[in-house]
Order: sequence, then structure tokens, then C-alpha cells
Amino acid sequence: MAKWNLNANHSSASFEVRHMMVSWVHGMFTNVTGTLDFDPRDVESAAVEVEIDAGSIYTGVEQRDIHLKSEDFLEVEKYPAITFKSTRVELAGLDHAYVHGDLAIRGVTRPVTLDAHWSGPAHFDDEGKIYTSFGFRATAKINREDFGMVFNMEMEHGGFMVGRHVFLTLNAEVDLAGE
Repeated sequence: MAKWNLNANHSSASFEVRHMMVSWVHGMFTNVTGTLDFDPRDVESAAVEVEIDAGSIYTGVEQRDIHLKSEDFLEVEKYPAITFKSTRVELAGLDHAYVHGDLAIRGVTRPVTLDAHWSGPAHFDDEGKIYTSFGFRATAKINREDFGMVFNMEMEHGGFMVGRHVFLTLNAEVDLAGE
């Protein structure tokens, strides 16, 4: 099975969460690394590992980013990495699979299923050296409280300041290892 490296220059991890029950906060992590064992003819034998630098969180609002890095949320000083390691892959279609695995945030590990789609391969010739790449998009919905992120503020008209559910997206370009 071919080993692929996540291309950090063409990959991102992002999230969305409700704010004040009326709008959405969008953010991303700017430092994502990982590997993938993948053969499109044997998808169910695939394996993936991803590591996200929790301190690389970026929402466009510095004060919010500082708060998200604090012990109220990611506690990046104590838990600098968010990781995902697959446990099995379930083929769902020609370019679609469910990737079951363990997501670790803040020292808490929970099973999560990523809904993954891919495209490729693409081949690129750079001065006589051929590069081969695939693209992946994987999504999941988690309850942040399952990972110990329970900070919230009750609003006077009902509801809470921060939604419990976080929608995660990983967009990744992977290149053959050694290229």
C-alpha cells in the first residue's frame, strides 16, 4: 500500500460553531501534518494519521483566538496537539468512505467517524520529476463538551453563548511519500 504525506501547503483543518444561537464562528488551524496509507483499489485497508497544532488556531479575531487557546477551550499549553488516528475504513461509494477513528483533543480521546470524499490522482511534472497527488475532504460533527470544553455563558433570553456542536472539515492534498 502506498504511503502518502499530507501537503501542508495545500491542506487545512477548519471548524464552525454557533455563537449566541444566531450566527456562526468560523476558524481554522494553520499547521496540519499527517500520513495516509491509501490505494484506491483497496480503500478499506487505508489508514490515516493527522496531527493539528492546536496553537495554530486562527479565527481572524486575536482576542477570541487567545480565549480559544486558554484552559476554557483547547488549553494549548498543556495539550499542544489535536490528533486523529483511523481504526477502520468503510467504503461507501466510488470516491466516498467513512473513516472511523480516535480523535484526541485536550487529552480526551473519543471515537469519531469522518465522512470522506476524494479525487485524483493528479500528476505534475516539475522539471522532469513526476509528482502524484490525491485530494481529500473529510467532515465530522462533534460535541465539544465530550472533550472537556464545557465553558459557556447562559444568555438572558435563553440559550447559550457557544454551541455544543462543532463542525470539523479537513481538506487535504496528499503526495506520494518520497516525492
